Amino acid sequence: MPTQTWSPETYQKNAAFVPKLGAPVLELLNPQPSERILDLGCGDGTLTEAIAQTGATVVGVDSSEAFLRAAKSRGIDARRMDVRELTFNNEFDAVFTNAVLHWVFEADNVIKGVRRALRPDGRFVGEFGGHTNVAAITAAAFGVMGQFGITPQRPWYFPTPTEYGAKLTAHGFTVESIDLIPRPTSLRTRMDGWLTTFGTPLLSQFPEEQRAEARSRIIEALRPILCDEAGQWTADYVRLRFSARLSNGTV
Repeated sequence: MPTQTWSPETYQKNAAFVPKLGAPVLELLNPQPSERILDLGCGDGTLTEAIAQTGATVVGVDSSEAFLRAAKSRGIDARRMDVRELTFNNEFDAVFTNAVLHWVFEADNVIKGVRRALRPDGRFVGEFGGHTNVAAITAAAFGVMGQFGITPQRPWYFPTPTEYGAKLTAHGFTVESIDLIPRPTSLRTRMDGWLTTFGTPLLSQFPEEQRAEARSRIIEALRPILCDEAGQWTADYVRLRFSARLSNGTV
């Protein structure tokens, strides 16, 4: 399956709601002016900049060069790094992440790297797609795959609170809160825009010559479910929001 690629311009057009809906996670993080904070998967730096405005010192990491250029244009200390292979050691008071970790199946590698990056008593706060996130969209795509004789592969990592909480605990964290948050999300650029920005893990499972037809069939299958009579599309989002702290100052 191809790696997801990102365009800051396309993301701003089709997915500006993502950082806007990250405000509750920032509140949970509660950054302080004296703190050094790592933004894991900083994207174009919208939320990284919001953290920095509290007076905290922030470092952002991302694997997309296009996103890094956008983040750096905001004056952010943004570095290219794979979230599965963090190289920091005992440097941060907190690690923050929003709308990133559902793209990464190697959750244990991420958590290990976060643990190494944190100082004693450091905290890990974030939100990403949780169990049943975009279930209708995924089911529609899988149904179309069946029409083409394709065996579906799991497109994203959407754990339950129990599953992800157990991973955090196994790597030395005390889970302070972890919940699924249903969040139906209005799509300004409709389902076609959503598939353009986020649908690579689904559409890439079709041969290239079938993708245009597959996209049309997925949209039509979803129209009675996620599009109202006025033509407004809504994505069936469910987010996993968590806050965890290194147990007993474990490093």
